[in-house]
Amino acid sequence: MSEELNENQFVTFKIEEEKYAINVFKTREILEVPDITKVPGMPEMIRGVINIRGEVVPVLDLKQKFGGVKTEFKQDTAIIVTELEKDGESIPVGLLVDAAHEVVTLESDQIEPPPKMGVFIDNNFILGMGKIDETFIIILNIDKILSDEEIEIINKID
Repeated sequence: MSEELNENQFVTFKIEEEKYAINVFKTREILEVPDITKVPGMPEMIRGVINIRGEVVPVLDLKQKFGGVKTEFKQDTAIIVTELEKDGESIPVGLLVDAAHEVVTLESDQIEPPPKMGVFIDNNFILGMGKIDETFIIILNIDKILSDEEIEIINKID
């Protein structure tokens, strides 16, 4: 298992009917959806940018990233502000999700390795599958959620 799973507290959130989680130490804050400024020429999954205390933070629609339709803004829609680590650099990114939930603690015996999906499906951004009661939670490796090309696009926003 990855060292990142040694830290056993996770922020959980929902995209459609699936429950996901990221390590609590990767989460800066959770926001109600503020005004998002569209940036011309960005891929559709980059919904735009938000201003957090003077810092420009790109907003990634996780539902679109995972192949779904554009997230509609509803009462529970939230942005989880996180930081990706790439080549020793910290990159703030807002993750647009259908709803943010609570922080959960998962012990190592509650976490399974990610499922083997074959060579054609890239799931290296999945750290593991957490299980609480009969519910699976997909634990994401936030540092691998974006490709190098997508990170380059985000870095051009500044």
